[in-house]
Amino acid sequence: MRIVRRESEKARIEIIPMIDVIFFLLVFFMISTLSMTVNRGLPVNLPSSATSQKDLRENVNLTVTQDGQMFLNKEPVTLQDIGTRVKAALGSDPQLAVVINADGKVLHSTVVDVLDELRQAGVSGLAIAVKAGKKPAG
Repeated sequence: MRIVRRESEKARIEIIPMIDVIFFLLVFFMISTLSMTVNRGLPVNLPSSATSQKDLRENVNLTVTQDGQMFLNKEPVTLQDIGTRVKAALGSDPQLAVVINADGKVLHSTVVDVLDELRQAGVSGLAIAVKAGKKPAG
């Protein structure tokens, strides 16, 4: 009886499964980076506006929470200190805008007081953060 010897196959690297894994990783990282947004303010319920526009420039964030607490770039600040702290933050680039992230339930007078302090400090670039939304009825 004669034994037939087969030649052993050379080991191969299967490229198709590796490509599948690479595409899955690519899709995963693409989707995960889409959910990342740059928001340096604290989470508050912003009012909505039908005419809102995105501003992608660097800016200084001033957050006013529902209970009236104020934060400048996530650091607590009082109404009296806003002017000096904003001047210090804008020292390197006076063209930076100050974005006010005021909760929708904050009293209008509180926001006006903040605006007055910023104007007295000589801030020229002001913006109020809003959610993109529908036009209010009325």
